[in-house]
Parts: sequence; C-alpha cells; structure tokens
Amino acid sequence: MKILVTGGCGYIGSHTVVELLNNNYEVVIIDNLSNSKKEVIDNIKRITGKDVTFYEGNVQDKSLLDKIFKENKIYAVIHFAGFKAVGESVREPLKYYENNLDSTLYLLEKMKEYGCKNFIFSSSATVYGKPDKLPIKEDFPLSTTNPYGTTKLMIEGILKDVYNADKLNITILRYFNPIGAHESGLLGENPNDIPNNLMPYIVKVATGELECLSVFGNDYDTHDGTGVRDYIHVVDLAKGHIKALEHIGGLHYYNLGTGNGYSVLDIVNTFSKVNNVKVNYKITDRRPGDIDACYADSSLAFKELGWKATKGLEEMCKDSYNYVIKNK
Repeated sequence: MKILVTGGCGYIGSHTVVELLNNNYEVVIIDNLSNSKKEVIDNIKRITGKDVTFYEGNVQDKSLLDKIFKENKIYAVIHFAGFKAVGESVREPLKYYENNLDSTLYLLEKMKEYGCKNFIFSSSATVYGKPDKLPIKEDFPLSTTNPYGTTKLMIEGILKDVYNADKLNITILRYFNPIGAHESGLLGENPNDIPNNLMPYIVKVATGELECLSVFGNDYDTHDGTGVRDYIHVVDLAKGHIKALEHIGGLHYYNLGTGNGYSVLDIVNTFSKVNNVKVNYKITDRRPGDIDACYADSSLAFKELGWKATKGLEEMCKDSYNYVIKNK
C-alpha cells in the first residue's frame, strides 16, 4: 500500500517514513525542503535499505498534488507539512493561517477527487490550551494560546466536518513534546537557526554553538520550580502512526505521550549525566503564556491501538546528542 507523507523529510516525518518502510508500506513523500534537507532521503535509504518516491514542492501546489495522485495509487495520507514555531506564529499569524490551512484544504480536496479515503493528521497538545487538571485526556475542553495551536484546532474542526460529509477515515494524533533521534545517528533534529524547542537548544549549548540555556522561571508549582512537560522519543511517536494506520476507520483522536512529566532541569541534568557534558544555564523571567505542567493520559491509544511509549528520558537525551555529534 502506498502512503503519501507530506513533510516526510522533516523531523517527525522522516522517522515515520522509516517505520512505514520497515513495516512494508510503500512511501511517497512531498516536501518543499523549507525546514529539512534532501540528504534525509539518502539516510532513510541507508537505514531501511528501501527506496521512496520523492516530489519536491509545496502541498499548496494543486498541479503537483494532481501529478502525485495520478502517478500513485495512494491508500492513505499522513499530513505533517506545516509551519510549527509558536513564537513565529504570534509574530506572523497570517503566514501560519494561510500555509497550514490551505495546504490541508487542498490535500483533502485532491483526496476526494482521487478517491483516497484514509487521513492521519499531525496535531498537537497545544489544542488543550491551559488544562484545568492533569493528566490530559482526549475529551478535555479545547482552546489555544497562540496562532500555531489555533491552526491545529481549526484543522481538527475541518476534519470533523469532512468526516461527517464524506465519511473519510480520519485519525487525529495529538503529540506532546517529541525529542530524541534515530539510534543510527542518521536522522534527528538540528535546526539551522536558534532553536525554538528545549532539546535542540540544550544540544547546541553542549556543543558550544550557543553559550547558555535560559530557563524561563523557577517558581512554578512543580517539584523543582521549572516547567514540566511530557517528552516523548520521536521513534515512539513515529510508531504511533503505524498503529493508527493499522486501525484506520471512522473518526478518532489520540494523545501520543509518555504520561510522565519531566521538568526543564530534569532534562538538563539527565542530558549532562548520560552524555558526560556540561550544559550551562541561567534562570530568567517566566515567558508570558507558559503553564506549570502539561502531560498526557495516553491510555486510549494503548487500549484502542495497542500503542504505548517504551523509550525513557535517558535514551531520549543520549540519542539527541549522538545525532548532532555524528553530523557536526
């Protein structure tokens, strides 16, 4: 079966492509390489020994989507492509609404036109806003605190309407905080610019590319005063998509997280210990909008999909550093 993966050269997309190939799916990738590199395709081949079909371009390009669906009998679409930096979305909301919404609408339009009935969407824990209690379950109230999160929530609404109208099979996966890298060191996360996320920033401080990590606040209601989040190994996350594909049918929502909350200093200290490297950090003021803690109840994914995260924090920290060291 051929699976179209949008944004398949990106961080989560590339790891998911590896898992798809390892499970004997054929993979078609569309990626405009705006936040990824074409060498990722070669590394996917090195890991799996299998080839993919690659189209360079934007999901907003209807003629390219036509070409892809005409040349390939697509069984399912896994939609990763989209802008994802929270801070940038606050500064440039229109850019996020146009790109993230239009690409999804055009994709759904072409799926309908070519009779493709299965869709897996890369959503986010940001759709839960500031939860009243923890752990977070799929039926919690939904709200957002930034335009990036709002695009995810709006797309979820669009998908529900499309399901009701066209009876597409739709699975919405709400990710928590993916970190880590493939154990081979061939795939991982290493942004060119100053990172928006914690782990890539820690790695750049550890390698000397950046001087110091700013820890935003140490007076939160957590065990060490720093913000707590649910960090999940990207390979565990990728495997969640395989389980979603195996159980596709109807409209479903699943949290993909470990169910454990790790603080910023938990991450820093574990990273330092397992990699035997110092990470300079300083405590600074809180960022507006940050919450004390956020972690998942992923029991529904285990109950219905047979999926659960298996990799621990030490493995996440070790693999993240290994990738960057091997690719310096």
